This record gives sequence, C-alpha cells and structure tokens, in this order.
Amino acid sequence: MGAAYDTIAFRAELCDGCGDCMKTCSEVKKGAPRLSIVDGAKEGVFELAICRQCGDPKCVMVCPAGALGKDGGSGIIGWDADRCVDCLLCTAGCSYAGIAVDETVGRVAKCDQCDGDPACVKACPTGALEWRKAGSIFREYGDKEDMFVPGLSGCQGCNSELIMRHAMRKIGRNSVLATPPGCIPGMGSVGYNGKTGTKVPVFHPLLTNTASMLAGIRRYYDKIGRKDIVVMALAGDGGTGDCGFHAVSGAAERGEKILYICVDNEGYMNTGMQRSGSTPYGSWTSTTPVGEHMKGKSQDAKNLPMLMVAHKCRYVATSSTGYMEDLYEKLDKAIEASFEGFSYLHIYSPCPTGWRIPSSKVIEACRMSVDSNFNPLWEYTPQDGLRMTRSTDNPLPVRDYAMSLGKYRHLDEDQLAHIQAKVDEQVALLKLLAAKSQPPAPAHRAPAGASTPAGAEIPQSARREIARN
Repeated sequence: MGAAYDTIAFRAELCDGCGDCMKTCSEVKKGAPRLSIVDGAKEGVFELAICRQCGDPKCVMVCPAGALGKDGGSGIIGWDADRCVDCLLCTAGCSYAGIAVDETVGRVAKCDQCDGDPACVKACPTGALEWRKAGSIFREYGDKEDMFVPGLSGCQGCNSELIMRHAMRKIGRNSVLATPPGCIPGMGSVGYNGKTGTKVPVFHPLLTNTASMLAGIRRYYDKIGRKDIVVMALAGDGGTGDCGFHAVSGAAERGEKILYICVDNEGYMNTGMQRSGSTPYGSWTSTTPVGEHMKGKSQDAKNLPMLMVAHKCRYVATSSTGYMEDLYEKLDKAIEASFEGFSYLHIYSPCPTGWRIPSSKVIEACRMSVDSNFNPLWEYTPQDGLRMTRSTDNPLPVRDYAMSLGKYRHLDEDQLAHIQAKVDEQVALLKLLAAKSQPPAPAHRAPAGASTPAGAEIPQSARREIARN
C-alpha cells in the first residue's frame, strides 16, 4: 500500500515566534538549529523552514557526490559527512529552506527528527509543533485485511465509512458486530440481494434494542467459554442517544462487556438529514430549517459522552479521524476495557451531504472541530477520572469552524456568541474534572451467592441493600 512516515507538523496559527524550538535544537545538535521560524506573508504570522523529508527529494537529485539519500525504513533524508564535497547545491535544490549551511562548522545541516523523538516539539510552549505518528499507523495496519468489502454505497467522502474500515481493521475478525438503522447499514455493510458487505458476523437490530441484543450475545459467549470475542456496535448518534438510549443506558449501568462505538454525524443523515439529540444548536437540518421564523435548531446538543461518564463506564472517550494517532490509541484501550465492562467510544464524523461541505474538506472539518474546542478530545476511566488527550489551550475561534460548514452559514452574531459561550462552558467543565485527583474506584455490589473475603466488613447500608435484593 505504499509508504508513509511520521513527521513534524506545524500549526502556524499557534506559533508566537518565541524561537524556543530553535534554541533547543541548537543546544541538542551543538550547532546551528536545523529549523527556522520565519516571518509569514502577514504581520504576526510565522512560518517554519525545516526539512520535509520529501518523497521525491530534489536535494538528493542534485547532490553530485551521493552524500544525501532517503532511508526507505524511516523516511529520513540522511547526510553523509564523509561523502559531502561542500558544493552547497543541495541548498539551492531545496524549495523549503530545509537544508542550510551551519556557519559554526562551514558545512550543511538538516533535520533528522531526533530519531523519532524531536526535541523541538517538546520545547514548543504553544503546541505549534506536533509529532504526528500517523505514518506508523499506516505501516502497521495498511496491509491488514479490510473487514468491509469494496464498493459500499456510502456518499462520496463519507467519513463514517472511513471510521468503519479503520475500526474493524484494527479489531479484526474475532468480533461480532451490530449495526442498527442508519448510515452504516444503509451503505450496504449488512448486505443486500442475499450478500453481506461485512467479513465478520453482523446483524441489523432495531434502533431501540442494539445494546440489549449485544448484552445477550456477550453473555452467551461467556457461557460457552468464548471470552475472546469483541462484541460491539457501530451505531449512529440517533440510535445511540435518542431511540436506543434506554438500552445503552441499561447496558452501561449493568456493566455489560460490550464495545459501543457511536459514530456521531449530528443527525439522522440516512433518512433525509433530520435533527437528532446530538445536533448542535443553530444547525440547519430538514426538520430545523432556516427561514423567516426559524434559524436552525433552537436547542443545544445532548452531550452523550458526558452522560456515559455519569454511568461510570469502564472506559469512555471522544475521538476524531482528524487525529488518527489519538483514535488508534483509544481503540486499543476501548477494546481492552470491553472485556471487563461497558466501553464507549464517541467518534465525531462530519457528513459532507448533511453538513453541506465538499467531500475534500471532511478531514479539515474534523481537525477544525477539535482545534476550536467544539469537539474536545478526552478519555475517562473510573480509576483515573477524566484526562484531556489534546490540549484545549489556544483554540481556533468557533466562528472559523462554523463558517466553514454550509449548515452554519446562516448564523448571526448572537447565535455565534451563544455557541462560543457553550463551547467555553464545556471546556471549563472538562478542565475542572481533569484537574481533580484520582477518584476512588466505584463500589460494586457482589453478585448473588458471592462470598465476602475473610476480614471484610459489610457496612450496615450494604447489608440492607443485599437483604432487599
């Protein structure tokens, strides 16, 4: 499937030009820094000059001595000091100022990414530099079997299909999948004309009973000793937070050993783009139109992930395909937690059709929703409490995100202010929860017939509870 490599990413909107990255690089490399922060086209905006480890490097092509070469394993363009004749042609061949002369030694110098642990990224105080490891994910999973067949009938640029394929490629064949009514089965994943679109056992429950059916399947597999099966759902926000919430809530409260993935495209997109409980305030949908009297949805969105935190699930997390490293780490944790109790992963999924955006802008919308704190990324366990997995500091204005989506382009200043206030309120709550110390693990009532460990004292209140049951 080709090659992909980890890389240093630069977010210009976060860079304040402090130069800490350059100072640190100079100290680590004991010479001139291998990167430079330079003035951008606009005042107060900065750009980064650094080796981009190009796939078709011109510096390598113009080097007459063969001193530069791209490593196929790491993707790094390496420099051989013994071969270099100091002609400096490479500096002319690079269009990005990624290789320059180190005046302290009179020879060229370039970034080698510090063997996968770049010091400049750790030194950046604003988060403008990031070490992106999506290349490692691609190399590890790119050649693994896709659990969905080619040619599903999703809309062009469908982010939900991207989520389905990534999640199931990660989880693999040792799984049983439920896909309730919505975009995921609607694109043919459960099949049609007698054929299935999925390579694992899959069934199509009602909107109202997905979690209940999965609970029965999990208990059956436990009964016959098959405790290694991932019993899971790929469900939309409507089937999770509206029609099916009673079943989801019940399964979570009982601690059923299920992996429940909610693919949140903020509406009932499969049946005509109607609003759901997860549709944010101000959104245009077919049931919250924009006209003389109505200006989109008039209620705020239901915060499903926080509702699941209130259930004290074994694991709860939010994620986005805009940040695949974060998503894959959380998939690992969610899978592991599902063998012990209810595990809930909420993945934000822009819909190009329902959100009125070009399919080419879907991943950009994913990133902007996170970078503006509209959809912050975090995780929760009862043992460790809530932890932010991506900084909420220095966010983009919500206006920038909203105005990039067709479903929000009607918003007036009051509506934008309302949304920004709600986003700020959400972040403040998350920071408050994340700042608290580790909470004690929740006490669970022992199953009927279970014995009490020697020396353990049962509180009087617990005795009354057991007697009642």
